[in-house]
Amino acid sequence: MQTNFTLAQLTDQAMAESETILRTCVHCGFCLATCPTYVLLGDELDSPRGRIYQIKDMFENERPAPDSTVKHIDRCLSCLSCMTTCPSGVHYMHLVDHARTYIEETHTRTPADRWLRRLLAWMIPSPFRFRAALIGAQLGRPLAGWLPGRLRAMADMTPRALPGPSWVDRPQVIPAEGPRRYRVTLLNGCAQQVLDPSINEATVRLLTRHGCEVVVARGAGCCGAVTHHMGKEAAALRAAKANVAAWSRELPEYGGRGLDAVIINTSGCGTTVKDYGFMLRGEADWAERAAKVSALTRDVTEFMTDIGLGAAAIETGHTVAYHSACSMQHGQRITTTPKALLQAAGFRVRDVPEAHLCCGSAGTYNLLQPELARQLRDRKVANIESLGTDLIATGNIGCMSQIGGGSVLPIVHTVHLLDWATGGPKPEALEGLADRAPADAPAEAALAAE
Repeated sequence: MQTNFTLAQLTDQAMAESETILRTCVHCGFCLATCPTYVLLGDELDSPRGRIYQIKDMFENERPAPDSTVKHIDRCLSCLSCMTTCPSGVHYMHLVDHARTYIEETHTRTPADRWLRRLLAWMIPSPFRFRAALIGAQLGRPLAGWLPGRLRAMADMTPRALPGPSWVDRPQVIPAEGPRRYRVTLLNGCAQQVLDPSINEATVRLLTRHGCEVVVARGAGCCGAVTHHMGKEAAALRAAKANVAAWSRELPEYGGRGLDAVIINTSGCGTTVKDYGFMLRGEADWAERAAKVSALTRDVTEFMTDIGLGAAAIETGHTVAYHSACSMQHGQRITTTPKALLQAAGFRVRDVPEAHLCCGSAGTYNLLQPELARQLRDRKVANIESLGTDLIATGNIGCMSQIGGGSVLPIVHTVHLLDWATGGPKPEALEGLADRAPADAPAEAALAAE
């Protein structure tokens, strides 16, 4: 794509990077068919190609983001399905992230929109504030029907029961079971430790059972994705720096005992942490450490594949619909690894039709764009339930909350199943699930068991 930036504009590092990305696009249109909003709305302005043209026009003319452009950028899920499809290698993630920051800096939103975005950016990254908000929202559930659209969506997504804080949340070093083979640090995250702390607990059990010493580093917290995807770049970089500082203290060159990996069990966070090196590339005091942290970052399923999953301790055999989160399959290009681990653990794994399309969670998207998110959720749930499986597994808490709000099937994190199969407790969400024949049993035996 031809661009018309001035030399002065290209002295800005972010603008120069975006100009390079824009020039990579050959406007072939392959991305349209895999873009969830284009599939739903059929409007090219709500496709990656259409958004790229709008971003180009906005950047080249150095003007405040117009309302029309903001509307179509806001509708983008940042699912990155277009990046998987693109034959030219357009790095749409970095381009749209820059566009969101530019919009935040130049566009004046309505008072209601500004208030909601500030609330979410203040509340979600803090487990304490998020928990308090959810408790308040539970008390207000009876009034949900009287609330306007986006506030009603927030009330509808409030869980009816909220687990208490977990022992895993506090900074500590958790020893390996038996001889220590690896030393890793775990990101506990923000929303996940409030909505479902059992995911972190299952991750710790799985890792320590496989010889890992697990460090929950003091000072680590939200990965910054929530604010990053709302264009609030200063807040996102503060979160990134806090994590980089906390984890780099564990590296030998900074006086620590060393790390074999930074383990992430929420794929949305993993995509962001793996991008810390890019996000902090222009800051001399942080660039090197951030790049090292990003290089060490592994999704828990990547790491378990690297070290080898232990033999199954129980016979499972349940049929699992595996939902690959967008941040997993498109953001990190992890596609077969989680399914292979589940199969090795004894589960029958089924691929979901239209697996490339987002479920509509996308961080805060289901709160900011509730109607589009609901349509995507219903489409995803229909595809999943068409398989007739026993349960759903995924690697992202946002997807669990989104899909779980529309499906009758139990939904668990992939790590719940791996922990259970290798000696951990049965996931609470599966307590009512009937036993099944082992995955390697003959088909007749499986049918008989059902």
